[in-house]
Amino acid sequence: MMEELLIKELTPSLRDDFLLFFDHIGFADNPDWGDCYCYPYHFSDRGRAENRRVASNQIEESRIQGFLAYDNGKPVGWCNAANRDNYPALHRLMRSGQDELERVGSIVCFVVAPSHRSKGVASRLLNVACDKFSKEGLEFAEAYPVKKSMSAAENFPGPLSMYLKHGFSIHRDLDWYQMVRKRLEKTVR
Repeated sequence: MMEELLIKELTPSLRDDFLLFFDHIGFADNPDWGDCYCYPYHFSDRGRAENRRVASNQIEESRIQGFLAYDNGKPVGWCNAANRDNYPALHRLMRSGQDELERVGSIVCFVVAPSHRSKGVASRLLNVACDKFSKEGLEFAEAYPVKKSMSAAENFPGPLSMYLKHGFSIHRDLDWYQMVRKRLEKTVR
């Protein structure tokens, strides 16, 4: 694990770092995937230019939430993580009213720069996201790893093995992905 890695919660002041990461760093080896700007989880995909513009506005309004990882002042990782209610696209994945009543933090995406993959960046981002959820009083952290990813790009929700290693367990087996959960310990604010 990278000791010098710094994790910062996304704020409007970090918008330019987020855009730089998506524009030039995170998808350097797979530019075809670089047009999302993590926007489709919030609304429908509108194409690169529109996703970028709207994501920029959403960051200014604190509506896209998550964490940036930095190495020597340069963004090298991203985790899209927030209260599940922040992701309208996830509601169609829910199949029972019980889940909708729970206080859940969702982790929907990781992007790690090619130079920093397999070095613990996603695990560090995951731990920070779970800590934030605990401090917010959420009951569970939830994620949606793909069952059979054919490439690193398709593994954007994070690998199942990472979640299991960090105390998550399979909550549901659904179509093309697993829903995994971890009960969060309550922390004092």
